[in-house]
Amino acid sequence: MTEKIILKKCTTDDLETLCTISRKTYEQTFAPLTTPENMQIFLAKAFDLEKLLNELSDKNSSFYFLFQENELAGYLKVNETPSQSDINDSQSLELERIFVKAEFQGKGLGQLLLEHAIQIAREKKKTYLWLGVWEKNKKALAFYQKNGFYQIGTHPYILGEDVQIDYILRRDLYSEDTLNSR
Repeated sequence: MTEKIILKKCTTDDLETLCTISRKTYEQTFAPLTTPENMQIFLAKAFDLEKLLNELSDKNSSFYFLFQENELAGYLKVNETPSQSDINDSQSLELERIFVKAEFQGKGLGQLLLEHAIQIAREKKKTYLWLGVWEKNKKALAFYQKNGFYQIGTHPYILGEDVQIDYILRRDLYSEDTLNSR
């Protein structure tokens, strides 16, 4: 029997749940790699209810919850220009957040969220998808490289008082056939 997987686009009604899963998944992923003080500063700023409400209300940003067997397992956030965190190219879609709760990792759910982001980008006729990923997050870097992403730059990422470097990765969404028909 196949497990039931549901993707649901978030609305402002999902604000509290989005805040909870954002904090939980971010802390599960990065708390072991920073100080408790830096983590608390970051969580309070990045996942503040008012900030998340503004993001949910932004017509150029979309959040999607992923449920497995009716339990919230992860989420995805994508941005179009001008709401992108860096590049702001109208031909691109930014994959700003892709998080899966620790207890659901290793089940292909991150892959499912990535494929959903690619589908959204194609439906919006974008030529590429891009994201920022911490230079020391080897697991995420390997995942994205396996999925056809390549590095095109870097940008600073501030976690509390710690200035880190994110690699900017890109995945082209067209094929040779598409290029020849342009």
